[in-house]
Amino acid sequence: MAIPIALQLYSVRADCEKDLAAVLDAVAEMGYEGVEFSGYYDRGAEELRQMLDARGLLCCGTHTRIDTLLGDALAETIAFNKTLGNPYLIVPCLPEERRSSRRAWLETADLFNDLAEQVAPEGMKVGYHNHTVEFTEMDGELPWDTFFGNTLPEVIMQLDVGNAAHGGGDAPTFLKKYPGRAATVHLKPYSATNPQALIGEDDLPWQEIFDLCAGVGGTEWYIVEYEVSGAAALEAVEKCLRALGGMGK
Repeated sequence: MAIPIALQLYSVRADCEKDLAAVLDAVAEMGYEGVEFSGYYDRGAEELRQMLDARGLLCCGTHTRIDTLLGDALAETIAFNKTLGNPYLIVPCLPEERRSSRRAWLETADLFNDLAEQVAPEGMKVGYHNHTVEFTEMDGELPWDTFFGNTLPEVIMQLDVGNAAHGGGDAPTFLKKYPGRAATVHLKPYSATNPQALIGEDDLPWQEIFDLCAGVGGTEWYIVEYEVSGAAALEAVEKCLRALGGMGK
């Protein structure tokens, strides 16, 4: 069964701020099957769900600040995402104090283990999305390994393949090292020579990545993210989807 492809709406954030409905129309027309939110554009969960349902789109994740998963805020976050129909609560970044040392990463891993157990009865999972710092050695170990080597299998490894490459991390290596953890994977291009390269114009070993995601990764969604925002952002993400289609995705 083919792995569906979604769009991280951060890729087209300026367009979303102007007219979210028009963006969702365009995304659905392009052929994306879902979206991942990184903000809600002053809309509630019920309105967002109605907008998605009307266009046949699914919510395959939300980039969720760590503070919205702590204490009394967790119940509200769960309720919001249940309404969206989203089971994946992905933390996109961490404050410095939660990643400043190996000990800090270990404590953060313990926190995610606790959160994973709290949201499991709701049919949800928590996860973490990388940038580049996770692939620079700290206290004798890569933070990515410190974190995922000490979290429960249920904690999602949302591997951003472009960010990883930019930080010196090889996506295939980590897909193999942590089998079954990559429920959602960010397909972001990376080129050493062209920062505006689209998927298929870049340096990443896409076929190997796809084979590993479908084989050992446990991947349920591919999520396109294109960082170079601007007037042509919608055109860029459409080109990325077409390129993936040309690769048989």
